[in-house]
Amino acid sequence: MKGRRPRPLDDGDSGRSRVSLIINTAKLIKWQTSCVSIIENCTASAIKDAATSLRSGNLVAFPTETVYGLGADAQNKDAVSKIYQVKGRPINHPLIVHISSIEHLDKWARDIPDYAKALARTFWPGPMTLILPRTKLAKDFITGEQDNVGIRVPSHTVALALLKEFESQGGLGVAAPSANRFGALSPTTAKDVQEELSEYLEPTDLILDGGSSLVGVESTIINCTQNLPTILRPGAITPTMVDDLLGISVVSGLQNLSNQIKAPGLLESHYAPSAKVFLTGSPKPGDGFIALAAIKTPKATIRLASPVSNNEYAQILYQALRLADSKKIDRVFVIPPEGLDIAIAINDRLRRCSHKG
Repeated sequence: MKGRRPRPLDDGDSGRSRVSLIINTAKLIKWQTSCVSIIENCTASAIKDAATSLRSGNLVAFPTETVYGLGADAQNKDAVSKIYQVKGRPINHPLIVHISSIEHLDKWARDIPDYAKALARTFWPGPMTLILPRTKLAKDFITGEQDNVGIRVPSHTVALALLKEFESQGGLGVAAPSANRFGALSPTTAKDVQEELSEYLEPTDLILDGGSSLVGVESTIINCTQNLPTILRPGAITPTMVDDLLGISVVSGLQNLSNQIKAPGLLESHYAPSAKVFLTGSPKPGDGFIALAAIKTPKATIRLASPVSNNEYAQILYQALRLADSKKIDRVFVIPPEGLDIAIAINDRLRRCSHKG
């Protein structure tokens, strides 16, 4: 997925540039606070080693265009169980299986409706997950004991290279939720992953550094197990985009499902920083503030981000909230964006992470 890099956050953090796969030598960096190796230059050789590590039962955190994922061999029960342990994730919460191409979809899913095939052909590789009836390959430890499985083909060059190499070594899919502790902010840089998970990962696990995620919020999840698609979690693939493709009015939310589908990121409280997030009210001096650049900063508040568009808002939202935590700001006031584009996903994440008290 192409697009310009996010602008720096207001404290001057310019992020890390996207890494090219044509660099000849892999460079391993050992963070002083962690024994987990971060592969900064994702060469073909480094990608091959990472895929081999996955096949050996280790975890590999890798970049996608949405957020960073924490990957394990989707056929290896012990490796997948490590994901749940590292994240502190309830074992009945299903994982998304990542594959390199739509050509591998029927290995994991069956009874695929025509509209789901149209969605996959149009939006893959890209920030969309499809929920489909599972084949026998998708075991209970992946699906949360549901009869369905979530499948995605990411568009990030590093993610696709890893998946293709993994499949060339005999793997069939990589299970990968976001590379964070359960319920916390999703990571959009390798540094985020290191800071959040280093104490839980083992020395044999790896982190691939592919720069800052270009979308910044998690994939759109679409339930494709019924006659009509239902968007369970909004993302960069919007209802309007689905409507325009299929010529139907897509349903959003779980209210019209006869049986509730479990999927990532649907808890009422999720994507939360340590700071309390408020979507209404007046900030006081010392509070954090996030809004589009055209909106003036309230007096004596700490401006955390000034995105100039809704796309940039999504790109830097989690980084801005992490910045609030690093500055030990207790309260963050956010003016949500408006629109029928990715603003829908931004507002969904803000609602789930906002203070309810």
